[in-house]
Amino acid sequence: MHRAATAAAVLAPLLAVALLPTTASATSPYKGANTAAVQDDFNGDGYRDLAVGAPYAANGSVEEAGAVVVLYGSASSVGTTRRTVITQATSGIPGDPEDRDAFGTTVASADLDRDGYADLLVGTPREQVGDKKLRGSATVVWGGPGGLTGGAAISPPAGYGDGRTYCGFGKSLATGDMNGDGAPEVSIGSRCNGASYTGPFTRTGKAASNYQEWRVGDARGVVMGDVNGDGRAERFWLPGPSDDDLRGPVYVDNGPPSGGEFVNWPTKLPYADGHAGQIGDINGDGYGDLVTGIARDDSLMNATGAAHRGGEIQVLYGSAQGITADQRPKVFHQNTAGVPGTAEDGDQFGQSLSVGDVNADGYADVLVGSPGEAVGTLKLAGTTVLLRGSASGLTTTKAVGYTQNTAGVPGTAESGDQFGATVHLTDLNKDGKAETIVGIPTENSDGCLWTARGSASGPVLSNSVNLCGKNAGITVRSTKGYFGAALTSPHISD
Repeated sequence: MHRAATAAAVLAPLLAVALLPTTASATSPYKGANTAAVQDDFNGDGYRDLAVGAPYAANGSVEEAGAVVVLYGSASSVGTTRRTVITQATSGIPGDPEDRDAFGTTVASADLDRDGYADLLVGTPREQVGDKKLRGSATVVWGGPGGLTGGAAISPPAGYGDGRTYCGFGKSLATGDMNGDGAPEVSIGSRCNGASYTGPFTRTGKAASNYQEWRVGDARGVVMGDVNGDGRAERFWLPGPSDDDLRGPVYVDNGPPSGGEFVNWPTKLPYADGHAGQIGDINGDGYGDLVTGIARDDSLMNATGAAHRGGEIQVLYGSAQGITADQRPKVFHQNTAGVPGTAEDGDQFGQSLSVGDVNADGYADVLVGSPGEAVGTLKLAGTTVLLRGSASGLTTTKAVGYTQNTAGVPGTAESGDQFGATVHLTDLNKDGKAETIVGIPTENSDGCLWTARGSASGPVLSNSVNLCGKNAGITVRSTKGYFGAALTSPHISD
């Protein structure tokens, strides 16, 4: 049955289960987890792994405590039997499972301690810290030859959120090596200030240095990646919608505050908008390109001046000069010629997005989630659209849309499933072609993922599968588990 009820649900007691790969992990890392080939390789066997947030999972009698399930990659991609389930009740993980913490609202990865194994970052923006409700927290779980084990809290910088409440620290997560030393930097977004950390990290969770980014106001979204081809990541802050800018501004980071008040001040990109984003090389020129999503249109914002009807994405192309303030983005929405579907109020096109090469042609493609899309009369059934990269940039040529009524896609479209609430393109079986992964967090009571392997012609629908939360180690009682509500590609969250 594939029914998504509107009421909340609660997971049954969720144990911290570790089912490691049946084949032995490498005794030493494959190449180092910050190389492009094995960015998310938590156990060092040379295959990327898949981190999946289930933020409304219960732990014992604690509702919506949250969990993260890691599915280990292999030559046959991922399945639900080779996994690790992590909660705040897992040995070595800081904190305790508390009512409505929503551990696993966001996830990311990088090799923070430079031991050659990817480490898992988990955001818990609803966590209460002391007497401060919704203060939020961020946790790192350490990778190693046996997979993920042990962890530490990443503390906010000194003075973070002074005098403010409901900050939601951990609302977004991004990683990238900004100074070229091989130790990735970490950026954490929130409703208060952004937080920036310079690697490497110690096993206590302490970074070499940190600071809070107060100059752009609220910093709910953050993106990192190399857009000028120098081998070092740039950072973009996306504060999110405000009363005077519903589409959300985009700022290029120029470094920490230093000296005078306006030294290193972030550069605003006046023509760009976005609430969440990701970087990849869409036109194959060696420079990363920034893709942002603005899913909330006027109907959802109860105002005018928000996204194009139904939502949109924007693309800014990198160059030797990076992304500059005079650039105008290329905009795509469901009324763009060649994009499948029709723009309608509340479709939420751009709610999630991912950049990756599904057919190994050397051009990154973009997968866009539209979880508010109706399929026929089925409201909020959801859809995804795959747009292809090319030498001329992102194109609608051969664009294709998927729903759960698409032939070959498992399941059946139903009201409220929210197919496409999250999306992810990543090569899990090391064949050079990214698998297509779509989150369906309100499918049934637990939530599911649709996974399809890549090929020269794109996602292969035959023998594609749904992987669901119960089979991945979570149990459901009265609140939906929302397995698939977070992947390491970005999605827009409240």
